Amino acid sequence: MSFNKLTLKFLRYLLIGVLVVLAGFPVYWMAATALSLNSELYGTGQVVWPQPQNFPELMLELGQVPIGLWLFNTLLIAAGGTVLSLTLGSLAGYALSRFRFHGKGVVGFLLFMTQVVPEALILVPLYAMFITFGLLNSLTGLVLANVGFSLPVACFVLKGAMDAVPYEIEESAIIDNCPRFSVLTMIILPLIMPSIAAAAVVAFFAGWNEFLFASTFLMDRGNWPASVGLASFVGQYETPMSAVMGAALVFSLPAIVFFLLIQRKIVAGLTAGAVKG
Repeated sequence: MSFNKLTLKFLRYLLIGVLVVLAGFPVYWMAATALSLNSELYGTGQVVWPQPQNFPELMLELGQVPIGLWLFNTLLIAAGGTVLSLTLGSLAGYALSRFRFHGKGVVGFLLFMTQVVPEALILVPLYAMFITFGLLNSLTGLVLANVGFSLPVACFVLKGAMDAVPYEIEESAIIDNCPRFSVLTMIILPLIMPSIAAAAVVAFFAGWNEFLFASTFLMDRGNWPASVGLASFVGQYETPMSAVMGAALVFSLPAIVFFLLIQRKIVAGLTAGAVKG
């Protein structure tokens, strides 16, 4: 191997190492802060290395709040929104990709406009609607509110992938008397699994990071997601930083694991259908 190739390989691995350190530093700093005493944080300052001997005290602080219930609520919101967004998004994406009908452009434009409207702008009318339909203080209502924003993204991602699937494959199945719904579920969807994974990531993290709607529509402490529960740690006179960072670390780890499991499919899914040839 030549000297130039060795140099390029070294620089490549060096760059990867730097990026790994930059990406992992917030997680490390959360762990170091969580395993520090509040007296140390507000007195001598932040410690550089995590202190494992402070772990029992951290567990005692986190045991005073229903962090497990909050994480379960967050998982319900994220999983429910993901399943509903992918189900409706695949149907809508298939219709926009394969059928011609009046108002098709208007439908696409309206779906696009949902990404332009800020969530705070529709907070008051949505609150009134939730009162009317009995969805206030309900996780079901929160899932529906999140789907309203994640569904258009899933629809466009899946439509772009479906556009890249040759119509001849679908046409041969229709000739063999395969129903349209079976064509979608048994032929089209298996071919665009990377795009489904990409849309799932978008919908999942939209629900996992939900805060604005949850803090407005959920009054019962037992229905809070972890994001609202974390915000409740901030007090008027004191904020237990070790407990905040410990809960934030617990809140972040499932999302990190979920992303790492399917991160290889994300780029392929987001770029599917972008180039036709």
